[in-house]
Amino acid sequence: MNTSTIFLSLMLLMQSGNSLKCYTCLFPTISPLECLKFPVSCPPSERCLTSTATGRKGDFQFVLHERSCAISSLCDTSGQRSTLGINVTFHNTCCDTDLCNAGTAEKSTLGSILISSLLLLTLF
Repeated sequence: MNTSTIFLSLMLLMQSGNSLKCYTCLFPTISPLECLKFPVSCPPSERCLTSTATGRKGDFQFVLHERSCAISSLCDTSGQRSTLGINVTFHNTCCDTDLCNAGTAEKSTLGSILISSLLLLTLF
């Protein structure tokens, strides 16, 4: 191996070792703790996202939590979306340190998991 090949290999290893680690959810959840099981390495230009969405379906009001890697344009944004007739208000925040989007400590109960599952079934 020549010197430039070794140098390039070392640079690639150093760059991949410096990627930001964030928690992510496979699906939006009612409990922020359900996301903590899935840490991932983000692409170099992305940050850790924490998103909270509130909505109402009939008399049932809900709050959904999401964690992921995100591009900067999604950070520090708020707004409203409508999916299948359900209006949702969301707020996104981002951070720049490993696993910084852990969220708050909140107990996950069987009831919240069941409600989350039923809500997701009605959305899709």
